[in-house]
Amino acid sequence: MIDDVKLKELARHPDERGFFEEIIRRSDPFFTEGFGQLSHSFMHTGVVKAWHIHKTQIDWWYVARGKVKAVLYDCRKGSKTHKELNEFILGDEEDKITVLKIPAGVAHGLKVLNGPADLFYVTSGEYDKENEEGRIAYDDPSIGYNWVQGMEISNKNIT
Repeated sequence: MIDDVKLKELARHPDERGFFEEIIRRSDPFFTEGFGQLSHSFMHTGVVKAWHIHKTQIDWWYVARGKVKAVLYDCRKGSKTHKELNEFILGDEEDKITVLKIPAGVAHGLKVLNGPADLFYVTSGEYDKENEEGRIAYDDPSIGYNWVQGMEISNKNIT
């Protein structure tokens, strides 16, 4: 696994009314970098959002509905896992519901396998397009990841 990437398995407590689960606590060792912003992304089946990267910001991803493939690529030159790629399936259809922690300097993206999908994500900082947000083309040859393999997808679904 890419260095500093972490998964936190959630405990779901179902009953006849539905279920309850805690996602992140301020006291979690998993959440030491702290809260900056909570965001929600709603996406349809087949949507690809890639690649995003942050200079210092940490992301925590939770898929409340749907199923996504989250893909991470370590761009940190000094990291022992530099150029390593990891894939994770996140969502409400999985046996183990998890939150994914994405460190700064790790490029990340996702593909919606079964939508609609609701991704809720906490970031350690507030949105700062000029100083924090980075983009890498979804088809960047240095990463070499094929987002559209096996699925007909139009370019309008790729961001």
